[in-house]
This record gives sequence, C-alpha cells and structure tokens, in this order.
Amino acid sequence: MTLPPVEQLDDVTTRVLAPNPSPMTLEGTNTYLLGVAGSGEVLVVDPGPDLLEHRRAVDGAVAARDAQVVAVVVTHHHADHAEAAGWAAQWGAPLHCFTPSLVVGVGVPDVSAAPAEVLRDGARLARAGLTLEALHTPGHASDHLCLRVLDTDAVLTGDHVLGRGTTVVAWPDGNMTDYIASLRRLGELPATALHPGHGPVLDDPAATVRAYLEHRAERERQVIDALNAGDRTPAEVVTRVYADVDPALHPAAERSVRACLGKLEGEGRVSRSIAPDAPAGEERYGV
Repeated sequence: MTLPPVEQLDDVTTRVLAPNPSPMTLEGTNTYLLGVAGSGEVLVVDPGPDLLEHRRAVDGAVAARDAQVVAVVVTHHHADHAEAAGWAAQWGAPLHCFTPSLVVGVGVPDVSAAPAEVLRDGARLARAGLTLEALHTPGHASDHLCLRVLDTDAVLTGDHVLGRGTTVVAWPDGNMTDYIASLRRLGELPATALHPGHGPVLDDPAATVRAYLEHRAERERQVIDALNAGDRTPAEVVTRVYADVDPALHPAAERSVRACLGKLEGEGRVSRSIAPDAPAGEERYGV
C-alpha cells in the first residue's frame, strides 16, 4: 500500500506524510492537521522529523486551508514524532505534550525558547473549531498520549496502534503491563476510526484492538514456551520467537520481549537472575 503525501481523511483531518520511511516507521510519520474548514486555524499533531521537505509540505497544507497553526501536540517523545516540536515556536503556537522534560532535547533544544504546556490525562484542548481530549496511554512510551476528537469520535493513536503490523513496547521506558491496560482503555472508547502515527486509517477500531490484545497474548505464550524450551536470555527468546522476522528488526523485538518478561516477572510467572559467569549485567529468566 502507498499513502499519498497529503490526504484529506475526513471533514476536519488532513494527513501529511513525512519522508522518513523505514521498517519501523512504515511509509513515514503521519503528521495530522485538524480544524474546521473556514475557522482559519489548525492544530498540528506530531510534527514529526525536522526535515525541510516535510516542513514545506506541512506549511503548504496549512496554507491550502487558508489557516494558521494555533497549537502543536506531540503524542510522545520519540524523535520520529517530536524532533520537529521546535516548529511550534516558529509558528508562534503553544506546544502541548504529557511530559515536557522528555520532549525537550528531542525537538526543543531549550525549553525556555519553546515552553511546552503539560497535557494531562482527560484534559481538553479546544481550538480550530474542535475539541481534543487527551488520553494518557503509557506502554509504547511512558509519556504516550492518544487524542480523541470529540467532534468526530476519531482517535489519533500515535504509536499505540499502527496502521499495519504491531507496536514495539520500547523497554525500559515502555512497559507491557501499562500497554495492555492502555489497549483495553482504547477498546472501551466509542471510536469511529483510528488515525495512527504510521500507516493507513483503521476503520474498525474494536476489531483492531481485539487483534492487538490477541497478538500480545500469543507473544506472551511464545515467550513462556521459549523459556520452557531452555532459552534464558532475552536475545535467545527473540531468536526463537521471532525466527520468521527480518533480523534487522530483532533489536526492536528484544525490547518488546524484555517488556513482556518484566510483566511476567511482576505477575510472579517467571524469575530473573544474573548468573555468576554471565557477561556483566546480563539477565537470565526461567519459569
């Protein structure tokens, strides 16, 4: 599937695709412009990578709406979403995120130059003729937000749910227990569509969330089976469980495996130790 560089997704949402494709970002990062036509205003969600080509595309899409940027929201601090957070100051717009200290240094070299406003769980941001509700959905990252457009019931999911494939739970900042709880919370929303940080729109939110929960449960079973088969380190588990996955993705897979093992350890289902003869700091797990 190929996504167009700029696409109007519904009456209030335009997606601008950043030119940073990779196995982790799919076609690239989705930057969203939100606003009612004729309001003269747009909110920018996840400005993405700080690339001149992308900045020109975003500015062009804003100009096509005959609007100005009145707020910028970052779903989480990972560079492919937050590197261009400094554009907020250039637009003269406030920057909103859950944990400013994480965004600073990624996209805003000096917080005093572009102070970020904290967007708490349940907070509402009313601009551009719309109201966004922030939902703290930790798991992929500790500061992750999903954003519900109350006017349409579409949800911008950042990296919590992707348009294709599944999300890496980015241990150690990411947490699998939190991720599962956040998925269940997302599944309880009366969402009409999911607009992910990467990939195409998802038109069946309930089915998507069910599939994600089933996938995580299956991976958990596979991790336990690997331990029962004698694997002890996260790298060994990855080699067995992700044998059919491109080895280039194994480092990311290991982060999710470590997050899964952390969840299982917290539930008392696996034990963790460091063998005396193991390399410094190498953790070993057993059932």
